[in-house]
Amino acid sequence: MQGSPKIFISAGEASGEHYGTLLIEALRKLEPDAEFFGLGGRRMEAIGFRPIVRAEDVAVMGITEVVRHMPRIYREYRRLRSSIAAEKPDAAVLIDFPDVNLSLARHLKRQGVPVIYFVSPQLWAWKKYRIRSVQRYVDRMLTIFPFEERFYHDHGVEAEFVGHPLAELEPPRVSREEFARQAGLDASKTWVGLLPGSRGKEIRLNLPEMVRAAALLCPTTPKPGVAGTPLLGQEVEFLMPLAPTLTGPQRDHIRALLSELVGAESNPPRIVVVEDARAVLHHARASIVASGTATVEAALIGNPFIVVYRISPLSYAVAKRVVDVPHVAMVNLIAGKRIVPELIQGDFTADHVVSHLRPLLNNDDARARMRANLRQVGEMLRSDQSAVGRVAQITSELMRPRMMRQRLTPEERQSQVP
Repeated sequence: MQGSPKIFISAGEASGEHYGTLLIEALRKLEPDAEFFGLGGRRMEAIGFRPIVRAEDVAVMGITEVVRHMPRIYREYRRLRSSIAAEKPDAAVLIDFPDVNLSLARHLKRQGVPVIYFVSPQLWAWKKYRIRSVQRYVDRMLTIFPFEERFYHDHGVEAEFVGHPLAELEPPRVSREEFARQAGLDASKTWVGLLPGSRGKEIRLNLPEMVRAAALLCPTTPKPGVAGTPLLGQEVEFLMPLAPTLTGPQRDHIRALLSELVGAESNPPRIVVVEDARAVLHHARASIVASGTATVEAALIGNPFIVVYRISPLSYAVAKRVVDVPHVAMVNLIAGKRIVPELIQGDFTADHVVSHLRPLLNNDDARARMRANLRQVGEMLRSDQSAVGRVAQITSELMRPRMMRQRLTPEERQSQVP
């Protein structure tokens, strides 16, 4: 439609797609005729987004994984660049995913498109040299963590902390009994959440040790000196949600892997695959959570948890040399102290998981302390306004001058030149 705003959105991961979906809905309230296209997933497509490239086709993780998939990523990147040149969007919102989005920012800026970056790449932790790209090519950096705003201001970037979108969500409404019925669970048993990540590769790296820990947590005959008897007398079920961005073949592969891992245990745990991660965090007594957005969800919901993570040895060796932060878990960075345990790479073992999880399952004082700390983090993530609503407002404001100029005839544009 002639005169309708065109907005380019790039969201290449599960959390980014979730924010992209919310943003499209918020922008439609301000720009009812707007068209949306770019990089996104199935949830965005379901509400009218036109994917030039699908998120699941470019979602990779880790330093070595990005390098290995670079030819395919670059091929899809060229498709995105071509769509920008052909469709001349009035504004672009880039959501996290820096390996692609910072390159897109350069191309968009050179095309005269206002660039809004929502969900900051973690430049404050590593690759600080990339701040130059933000300074040159990003018109507005909109952060979801409060300390990031100060980092960008210190580097001369116009930035604003808009709050965290997840902080605005109501707790899941599904009751424990209804959730049990839907997922084939026993509501009378103790539930422990297993959240190994949103991408196939990280699930394959994190899930084996989680399954071993789950086997140790199951009721069994006491063995002196073994960490695997903290829940004697209690029936335990483990709940593992799958990210919506996983493809059908990926889901089949993960289910097969899970079955293989569970079957290899002498004391096999009951692990049930479910769809709703937030319901898991709401109803589980405690959880084992891979580092990422799910840790923020757990904090906001108030579910006691430990953070785990494992990447390829080469990626870890490189990361150790370049990452400069006191904590890995975002909740610990926000709190400015270690409020949840972190078990990373070699420290991520089943025995360590059990020893850190035991107090969160059985010790009321330890549970209360963690939940109090998580509430404080939650308050720090909240803003007086809707985070996504504020992003939509800024996007609408920044694209207005370009829209007006794009709609001028060549003669009208020439008449405006001094």
